[in-house]
Amino acid sequence: MQVTQHSIDKLAWEKMSGLLPAIVQNAVSGKVLMQGYMNKEALLATLDTGHVTFFSRSKARIWTKGESSGNTLNLQSVSADCDLDSLLVLANPVGPTCHTGAESCWFDGEQSDMTFIADLETLIAVRKGADPDSSYTASLYAKGIKRIAQKVGEEGVETALAATVKDIDELKNEAADLLYHLTVLLQASDLNLSDVVSILRERHK
Repeated sequence: MQVTQHSIDKLAWEKMSGLLPAIVQNAVSGKVLMQGYMNKEALLATLDTGHVTFFSRSKARIWTKGESSGNTLNLQSVSADCDLDSLLVLANPVGPTCHTGAESCWFDGEQSDMTFIADLETLIAVRKGADPDSSYTASLYAKGIKRIAQKVGEEGVETALAATVKDIDELKNEAADLLYHLTVLLQASDLNLSDVVSILRERHK
């Protein structure tokens, strides 16, 4: 269930003495960032301000993530599970989420494939303004969008040829090159993979 100010009272607050566990997930990468607890006041503050807010059990008060560090969690949506007794919060983090300085409180775990793609896209975006001599990605940006588009075309042809001759290892390598160069092309056009995914979502309806 999508949680709004009008549906808060439908949640099963009585199960945990007025507190519900809230898992925060990166709205773009899907990476799980942290887990906290919310009471009604914290959930209302989250929905009202757009900044994810929790109830601190140790300090017995509500607190907004980033209120002292500046590393906020900007709300995208809140949903409840089938039993209405736990919350999933999608957010866009500003800075690291974990108090250790790590991006996620689960920094020792393995990344999912899609999370790795999102992290790669972030790294590619950072290289936009870098010295062309510092990396291959930066050198591509320096050469301009026509050269980047040309590389996408070349890699697309090579991917198709590898599939045609049924060279599976080459197909995987060429597909990786294609995905990488396509991501660079999107970034050079001030777009990202989420813009493409939104089109796929619309087509899937």
